[in-house]
Formats: sequence, structure tokens, C-alpha cells
Amino acid sequence: MANYNAIRYNHDFLGQGGSLVLLSTFTSDGSDANATFNSSIITSAYDEYLFIFNSIHPQTDNTNLDFHPSIDNGSNYNIAKTTTFFNAEHNEDDSATNVYYSAGADLAQGTGAQRFNSDGIGADADQSISGIFRLYNPSSTTFVKHFAGNFNFSSAGNSSLNTFVAGYANTTSAVNNVKFQMSSDEIQGGTIQVFGVL
Repeated sequence: MANYNAIRYNHDFLGQGGSLVLLSTFTSDGSDANATFNSSIITSAYDEYLFIFNSIHPQTDNTNLDFHPSIDNGSNYNIAKTTTFFNAEHNEDDSATNVYYSAGADLAQGTGAQRFNSDGIGADADQSISGIFRLYNPSSTTFVKHFAGNFNFSSAGNSSLNTFVAGYANTTSAVNNVKFQMSSDEIQGGTIQVFGVL
């Protein structure tokens, strides 16, 4: 696999540097039920995993991109999660400009999916969701598993929304599998790269 140690991982979101090692790339073939990264990728080799989402396009208008972690390599995706979620919005026709907490997108020990968008993603040809997502120390058997993400998407209502989501999977078992999928129908375009962070 490609080694990206020469690339410095410097950004304000973490406030520290690091080196990236490309572990896997998912490229949609236009009819994907989900994008799953299993225990051959999510291992104890790295204390942080960085996922970069590029133009993930849904089949269905007004749908969500969801995150599901697993401790049994995908047999179950039922870990309780507590999260927080807020976003900024600007509509194409300038009719809406808002910054707000999105209570409908957070979880309080919920075992369902954690969504990455507040409003539904649009399915028009010029609409998609892109962003970055970090999973911290998934192989720990001592602590819960923290995660954080920042996404921008084009909504079905023709707004640009910048979302911030963060929280933890409430388990001290090792997380060894993560799945990303639409809340309905398929992923019909885009890529997801996963990096180990040194």
C-alpha cells in the first residue's frame, strides 16, 4: 500500500502534526449498499484513523450518510453512542442563513446510526456530501472510542450546510469494523480514503 509519511498531517482541527499512511480507498461503482472497512484495516497498528469523503452521492433525494461502528467485525452494529451536532447553513437563494444545534442529528446512548448531515442530502447531479472523519484509538480495551467529523453537503432544499459531529462509542471493547451507508438506497458516486495516522 502507498505510504504517505512525507505528507504532514497539520491542521487546526487537532492542533498537532502527524504522518499519514493510506490503508484503503473505496470508490463507488454507482450501486453500493455501503462502504465497509473491516478488521484487516482497523487494527491496533494506529491510534487514529482518518477518513476522507469526496463527493459521496446518494441514489435517493433527502437521505443521510450514516456511520456504524462494530466490535465483532461487522456481525453487529449496535454500540451505544452519545454525540453532539451543530451546523451552519446558507441557501442558494439567500433565504436562509443559520447557525444552530441540530438536536435531531445527535444521539444519547442510541444504538442506531450516527448521521453526518443535518438536513437530507440532495440527489441532483450537482449535489453530494464531502468531509473528514476521525476515529481515535479504536483498539483500546480501556477507554470508550471517541470520534469527530466535519462535513459539507448540498441539501435537497438547495442549501450548503457545514456540519460538525463528535461523540463516543460507549464501549471498552476494541472497534474493528466501521460501515458508512445511506439511510435509504445506495451510494451512487464518490470515494472514501482511510489513512492510519502516525
